[in-house]
Amino acid sequence: MNKLIATASPHFHRPRTTRSIMLDVIIALIPAVIASVIFFGLRSLLVLVDCVAVCVFSEWGFEKICKKENTIGDLSAVVTGVILALNLPVDVPLWQATLGAVIAIVVIKQLFGGIGQNFANPAATARIVLMTAFSGTMTSWAVPQAFNLLPDATTGATPLALMTKGDLRPIWTCSSATPAAVWARPACWRWCSAVSTCCLGALSPGTFRSHLSELSR
Repeated sequence: MNKLIATASPHFHRPRTTRSIMLDVIIALIPAVIASVIFFGLRSLLVLVDCVAVCVFSEWGFEKICKKENTIGDLSAVVTGVILALNLPVDVPLWQATLGAVIAIVVIKQLFGGIGQNFANPAATARIVLMTAFSGTMTSWAVPQAFNLLPDATTGATPLALMTKGDLRPIWTCSSATPAAVWARPACWRWCSAVSTCCLGALSPGTFRSHLSELSR
């Protein structure tokens, strides 16, 4: 008589580690990080370094206090820090970015058991908490200054009224009353997306080949 064996998932295994997967994610985020520095300056890099450093330190400290196995080597905390930084305004106060990183790692991730057991995405949830607590700074968006480009769009309550007066100068101010976002030349953002794809192919060709082989099955 055959025995029914009940086991917990995953039921299929591949010779890939969490570290290698997270490293692929970091590589995929590199073009976005480069673009943020180009468009918003070194301040965006400072926010990124702050979020990543605090995320890694928070994970190490929590596991040290709770006498748990150290998991900072799997790079998941680094991924959380990068994603959180890319979700914050470039001029956000660093103490708010630090608070968001602590919330993401300690409250959302570690208190629920660590990687794979958290109930929500740590970076996204931390952003929601910051948005709720500091709506003023979280809705204050800096103007992209790269290449001194002017936008191809204007926002406001009555943009057509400006056009009838012949005033076509771009309006950069964007608040909660004018939720439409201002993007600096959509063509340039599409160009960044194309460059990002090319960079990913150059930086991680093995990853692309593995994904394409899976899709072709």
